[in-house]
Amino acid sequence: MGANSRSKTLPWLVAMAAIALLAVLWFVLPRHEATTQEAPPRAEKVARPVRDASPPPEPETPAPPQALAAVTTDAGVASETLSSDAPRRHPVDLAKLRERLPDNLYWELSAPTKDPQVLQKRAEEGLRWNELYGKVQSNTASEEEIHQYYEHRRRVSEDAIAFASQVLQEYGDQLPEQERGLYELSIRMHRTRLDELPRQTEDALARKRTQDQRRKEWLGSGRGN
Repeated sequence: MGANSRSKTLPWLVAMAAIALLAVLWFVLPRHEATTQEAPPRAEKVARPVRDASPPPEPETPAPPQALAAVTTDAGVASETLSSDAPRRHPVDLAKLRERLPDNLYWELSAPTKDPQVLQKRAEEGLRWNELYGKVQSNTASEEEIHQYYEHRRRVSEDAIAFASQVLQEYGDQLPEQERGLYELSIRMHRTRLDELPRQTEDALARKRTQDQRRKEWLGSGRGN
C-alpha cells in the first residue's frame, strides 16, 4: 500500500519540480533580457559626453621657414626674407653675392633692408613705373616712354635671372628643396617674360601709332575744333 502511494506521488513531485523550474526560468529570463536591452542606453549615456565633447584641435600648420625664401616682388626681382630669429645661419652670403653682382637691380629693388629711406625710394620707384605702365596701356605714352618702360622690364628680368642663377650655382646644394625650387621658378618665369617683351613692345608701338593716326584724322576733319 505504501509503495503504491509513493509510486503515485513520485510523478507529481517530478511535475511540481518541472513547474518550479519553469517558474524560475520565466522569472529570471525576462530580467536578463531586460538587463541586456537596457545595457545599450546605459552605454549610450556613458558614451554621450565623449560624443558631445569638443572636437580635437586641428594640427597646426607648420610655419614657413624663417630663413631665406625666394619670392617675386612687384618689380619682378627674386628677393629674400631674412629673420634674425632664424635658428641657424642661412648658407647664402649676400655680401659675397653683392661683390659678384654689384650692379644687379636686386640690391636697389629687393635686397632685405629696414632703412626707411630705401623703402621710401622703392615705393616711389614702383609707383612711377606703374604710372608709366598705365600710360602704355592707355596709348597715351610717347614712343620714347614705351621703349623706356619695356627696357626697364628687360633689365629687371635679366638681373633676376642673373641673381637666381648665381645663388643656385654657389649655394644650390645647400638650400632646402622648396627654396631651390622657387629660384628655379623665378628663372623660368623671367625667361618667359623676356621672350614676350619684343611682341609686347611692338604691340604697344602699333597701338600708339594707330591712336595717333586716328587723332590726326579726327583733328583734320574739323571735329576737334
